[in-house]
Amino acid sequence: MDRSRVGIVIPAYNESATIAKIVAAALPYGMPIVVDDCSKDATASLAEAAGALVVRHQVNRGYDGALSSGFVKADEAGMEAVITMDADGQHNPGILKDYIALLETSADVVLGVRQRHQRISESIFAWTANLFYGIRDPLCGMKGYRMELFRELGHFDSYKSIGTELALFAAKRKRRIKQIDIHMADRQDGKPRFGKIVRANLIILRAMFIGLTRKPT
Repeated sequence: MDRSRVGIVIPAYNESATIAKIVAAALPYGMPIVVDDCSKDATASLAEAAGALVVRHQVNRGYDGALSSGFVKADEAGMEAVITMDADGQHNPGILKDYIALLETSADVVLGVRQRHQRISESIFAWTANLFYGIRDPLCGMKGYRMELFRELGHFDSYKSIGTELALFAAKRKRRIKQIDIHMADRQDGKPRFGKIVRANLIILRAMFIGLTRKPT
């Protein structure tokens, strides 16, 4: 698959410390599409200078809103595949080649599987998704998709699914899903994505309940 046909969607909020390095590392594999979710720092300008396509939000739309904007941009650019990854340095860009190889040959969706879960709700979601659909880590932020799947559903996210709606849609439609074990580095700033523990667990359990009970359209 030609790298010009692979979009690497990177949601980013105040990630000026890492974004240029992430973009530079991703460039050999595809076109980085950085969605600057109304950052207060130089995230957008640094990403652009490093070679990324940049989508700028004038108001903060959150993780799912940023990913959705990235998929729309990738669709407009005629991408064949999209891989999502974090801007904070936790995902190793070198593994992008493995995602691309699978999307090119044998998979509609490629899901990363982390070595550990940070919260009890993540473990519950993973156990339940594995029981019903064989998905071992639905909340891993590094996922790859063939774009016809996105076009079939018509959107990336409709209920704040924490990046899981399209993968669950694919599972319910019995599309080809491959999974890759990945190593997660620590966040440089040490800040969890969803904030306080109780609130984070409620957000994740809500996404799990809606995602696993919603019928595929």
